[in-house]
Amino acid sequence: MESLPVRTDAPDAAVIARAAARLRDGGLVAFPTETVYGLGAHALDAAAVARIYATKGRPAHNPVIVHVADVAGARAVTASWPPIAARLADAYWPGPLTLVLPRAATVPDIVTAGLDRVGVRVPAHPVALALLRAAGIPVAAPSANASDRISPTTAAHVIASLGDTADVLVLDGGASDVGIESTVLEVSGDVPLLLRPGGVSRESLAATLGVEVAVHAAVRAAIGVGDAGDGAADRDDDAPRAAPGMLRRHYAPRAQLVLVAHADPHALRAALAAAHAAHGDAVGALTVGASPIAPSTAVHEVMPADPAAYARRLYAALHAMDARGVRTLVVERVPDGAAWDGVRDRLARAAVS
Repeated sequence: MESLPVRTDAPDAAVIARAAARLRDGGLVAFPTETVYGLGAHALDAAAVARIYATKGRPAHNPVIVHVADVAGARAVTASWPPIAARLADAYWPGPLTLVLPRAATVPDIVTAGLDRVGVRVPAHPVALALLRAAGIPVAAPSANASDRISPTTAAHVIASLGDTADVLVLDGGASDVGIESTVLEVSGDVPLLLRPGGVSRESLAATLGVEVAVHAAVRAAIGVGDAGDGAADRDDDAPRAAPGMLRRHYAPRAQLVLVAHADPHALRAALAAAHAAHGDAVGALTVGASPIAPSTAVHEVMPADPAAYARRLYAALHAMDARGVRTLVVERVPDGAAWDGVRDRLARAAVS
């Protein structure tokens, strides 16, 4: 694995050209986006995309998102472009919103887990956009980490997760600004359907569209909204998922993650006491804002009370806990409200044992 620094104010043309050529030739490039770092390959080259799955240890039933430089690139990999897609692209692209639409015939099965729809987005990071424009191809890119583990928000996270022996060129464009993955919205049906909460809230989407956004049962179960139904789409089997991020366990640190009620100091102290009894000082805690915490906690990080700021720091905090050797991580649940959906979803899936 080779890591190259890349300026974000004026991405280095020679480095970008080298990475773009690697993608066109079927190689792998890890690159920064505003959400997390992606592990990219030529989206229309099935063998290249297979290298993503092999490098990550990613299950074949978990599809990957296609990154493009502009709307024209999105229309080239989709079979239809309804007015709702045009409206959302105009409002949020470049940005942390993935649209799921019928796929073009040129998109290989491996990209979509064999389904007839594809997720596509235009990232809002100067290095990512420079790479996509120079490559001139659509780029399939899930997060650049070992499957089910914490997504990377820095180049160092990529190297630590994938290992320095992986055959990957890493473009180091600094820390990601959003910090969690994109919102994924299905727009091929009559009603827009949220498949993964992320950098764009469902409240914002509803305001833009003037209609309510439906929430997939698997997402409702994770974020605690309404009736989660039977959870069939969130089961542990090999059925293809409609979008990335819908596996029951995902985004997980090596430590066991234990969620406790928000703003409940008694529950927090009880969970910490149990963790200390089991693992001594190899215990960590994430709390929100000024929440009280038992002073015996070995590793404690106070997370921001603002949802966007919390999301920006979440994965870095989880990586830091792993690096400190934490075995049990007690996490205070975040507040209610749609603005917290993305963080709530990530914590819920990380806590699944």
